[in-house]
Amino acid sequence: MAAQRGGFIMFNKVRGPLLLMTSLALLSGCAGAQVAEERHPDDPWEGFNRRVFAFNDVVDRYALRPVASGYATLTPQPVQTGVGNFFSNLGEVRTALNSVLQGKPGNAGIATSRFLINSTVGIGGLWDFATPMEITGQEEDFGQTLAVWGWGESRYLVLPFLGPSTLRDTSGMPADMATYPLTYLEEDALRIGLSALRVIDTRAGFLEQEELIFGERYSFIRDAYLQSRRYQINDGEMGDDPFASDDFEFDDADFDE
Repeated sequence: MAAQRGGFIMFNKVRGPLLLMTSLALLSGCAGAQVAEERHPDDPWEGFNRRVFAFNDVVDRYALRPVASGYATLTPQPVQTGVGNFFSNLGEVRTALNSVLQGKPGNAGIATSRFLINSTVGIGGLWDFATPMEITGQEEDFGQTLAVWGWGESRYLVLPFLGPSTLRDTSGMPADMATYPLTYLEEDALRIGLSALRVIDTRAGFLEQEELIFGERYSFIRDAYLQSRRYQINDGEMGDDPFASDDFEFDDADFDE
């Protein structure tokens, strides 16, 4: 399956109308791949990507998904919410830094405020007090920063265990990991345990949504991921709508049978 990315899946959370598509795109794989009819311009390494996709599917089907299903069944919902809040709060550090690098001081201030409020009043981030206070912003990572710095469109790349990415986003992963607080836990057992919990909790959140994937699975997940990343990079702007243009007019002939 944001960002933001360590363990077995890639973590990305997006606000806006593409939340569902983003969630689906973060899954590392949900079914065997099929041969695409046409080559996607952003996927020149499709043959390699499909093989990795199939590998990830096996790992997910026989290892990650069963564990996530058990976690979702046995863990009370309030506990799951607290776990998700905890890991999301740690991601505010990365958002704040990348917001500064992208020239977005306002968003950096919001991320910093969220981290301070939730880390204190929210008891280490287990409770999200900032959102009800309407302190919300855009999540940022180093892949987005590279895009803002000029690396626009990038080749699609499926990573073993990590799932959907691009060459640009993969290049930003070392910096993403370096700015995630769990990286600096000195106790190996605690760091590995929390990282595993993060993966399982995130995967459990996609159990219901994955059932909504339709059509050819590989293509659906690829297209959803690429679209969601464009949405994130553009801060929620999807571009011009041709049907909203003042110059767009219908002619009577358009309705002739």
